[in-house]
Amino acid sequence: MDERIITGPACIEEGTAWLARRDEALARARAETGPWPDRLRTGGFPALVQAIVSQQVSVASARAIGARVEAAGLHDPIVVRAAEDELFKGCGLSRPKVRYVRALAEAGIDFDSLAHAPSEEVVATLVAVPGIGRWTAEIYALFSLGRADVFPAGDLALQEAARLLYGLDGRPTERQLREMAEAWQPWRGVAARGLWAWYALTKKREGVD
Repeated sequence: MDERIITGPACIEEGTAWLARRDEALARARAETGPWPDRLRTGGFPALVQAIVSQQVSVASARAIGARVEAAGLHDPIVVRAAEDELFKGCGLSRPKVRYVRALAEAGIDFDSLAHAPSEEVVATLVAVPGIGRWTAEIYALFSLGRADVFPAGDLALQEAARLLYGLDGRPTERQLREMAEAWQPWRGVAARGLWAWYALTKKREGVD
């Protein structure tokens, strides 16, 4: 694999500078938002379990349920495969999410090898597991594996941020945003961070007004 890996703030600043030289809107976003965070996080089985836990619930609920799941040992695929459904339900997991976590445990993914696989292979491997869609797989590659050029174009906040920053008539579709993002290679993952930062800044302003 020959892809740039983001390891911390210095990488983000390098990517930001590259983007700012080529895209006036992203340069303006950087000037107004300040430095874009790296948002890196630990990967592996626990990260994907938490991603499943977080689906369609509030941030607060996801944290609470995630803490119970971790306390029950369900961040370990061996424990998951041996656990009764009641243990999952006691943590607050719905029936579909129990199925998804079990499917992830049964998938037998070699996360160490996955960390060195091309991003397209990472996404393809993860979306093959029930309950893990493209957005989740791309977020994993972006933040848990630090892939500099992954861009989760299906993210609604990114779509809305692009509409606001570029003065578009409407929110771009996933396909349209992917096409826009082609100009940001090989730093699409940094551009995503910039758009998220712009979204947060803009929505805060709207909330104050």
